[in-house]
Order: sequence, then C-alpha cells, then structure tokens
Amino acid sequence: MIEVLVVDDDTRVARVNAAYVEKVPGFHVAGEAHSALEALRSVETQPRLDLILLDHYLPDRTGLEVVQEMRRRGHQTDVIMVTAARDVSTVQAAMRQGALQYLVKPFAFAGLRAKLEAYAELRRTLDGGGEAEQAEVDRIFGALSAPSEPGLPKGHSPTTAELVRQCLMKADGALSAQEIAERTGVSRQTAQRYLKLLERTGRARLTLKYGDAGRPEHRYEWATRP
Repeated sequence: MIEVLVVDDDTRVARVNAAYVEKVPGFHVAGEAHSALEALRSVETQPRLDLILLDHYLPDRTGLEVVQEMRRRGHQTDVIMVTAARDVSTVQAAMRQGALQYLVKPFAFAGLRAKLEAYAELRRTLDGGGEAEQAEVDRIFGALSAPSEPGLPKGHSPTTAELVRQCLMKADGALSAQEIAERTGVSRQTAQRYLKLLERTGRARLTLKYGDAGRPEHRYEWATRP
C-alpha cells in the first residue's frame, strides 16, 4: 500500500480528499494535517509515509515552505501539490523544489485519481531498479504526464490504458492477460478489461492458444506489429 498524508487547512476539504484517496486501489490514508506544523510533525513521526497531498495555503506557513523544511531535515517523501494557488511563480517554485505534480482546486475525483494512478505507475517503474536505457528514462520522466487515451469508456483510466498499451507494444509476441498483469502490476481482471477494449478498437489482435484440454487461452498482440 502507498501511504498518503493529506494536508489541507480546511478540515472538510481534507476529509473529502482523504475519502477520494481511499477509493483508489493501492492507496491508504495514513493521516490528515491542517497546518504546516502538523504536517512536519507527521513526517517526523510516520517514517513510512510515501506521498503527501499538500495544500499551499496553510495558516502558519506555505506548502512550499513545508517542502523546503522537509528537504532540509532530510525527508525525501514525495509531494503532489493540491491547491487553489494558480500563479505561475508558485507552480514554477513547486517544480523547482521537487513536487511531482500540481493539481489545481477545485477538481473532481477523476482528476485526483489520474494523478494517483500515474504516481503508482511511476513507483512501479522505479522499483524495478537497475540501469535505464533512453526509452526507460523517457518513461520515468513522462510517467506523471502520460497522454490520455481518446474515447475511453466511463470507468477506464487513461494511465492504465497507456500502461497496457506500452506493455503490448514492447512485447516480442502475443501475451495473455495474466502475463500482462504480471508485467504491469495490475490485476488479471483489469488487464483483461483493457485488452478487450484494445481489441474492440482494433489496436490489439486476439489469438487463441489451444492446449490439451479445457478452454483455449486468449492471447493478445499489438495490431500494428510489422
């Protein structure tokens, strides 16, 4: 589970954002904070925090000052700014100080979900370790801004669709839903759902692999493969 600290001076907004986070599979709200002091105290006392959803307008210090103080103390917890601050100077400062993303209020659940799913994809990529070729470097830097898949049905995530698409494109041959799930970190059911979508839209080709007994195995490959 990815442990998340939700920081917002408005307790009602903090509760709503925390509820949003809990709805995204793989994420758990470790706590809420309503001031810079509470946020820094939580970082100090909860060493397993992975991500902070951080408001900029706090009663005692700004969110960016919280990030600066965290880094000064040696804490490298990831940060996504979630704030009504829209001025370019604040956005630029957030980028320079290491915020991974910037979500402008007000936003719907889908907006936050997309950011969290992209963050989870980034974590999966980085957790693989080892050395990275240029393509892998590009994927790491682009993980939080993956392009949306046009025309996705309601309930489908652009980030997950892109993850499955990239997996198919890079594969040497046809893959089953189970193999896609193992390579991307999603569930088999989720992989199957997105593979069927790609097949319906003509971007994936379905083949059947017959064994000695039982139902044939469904295997998919990228349709534009030479």
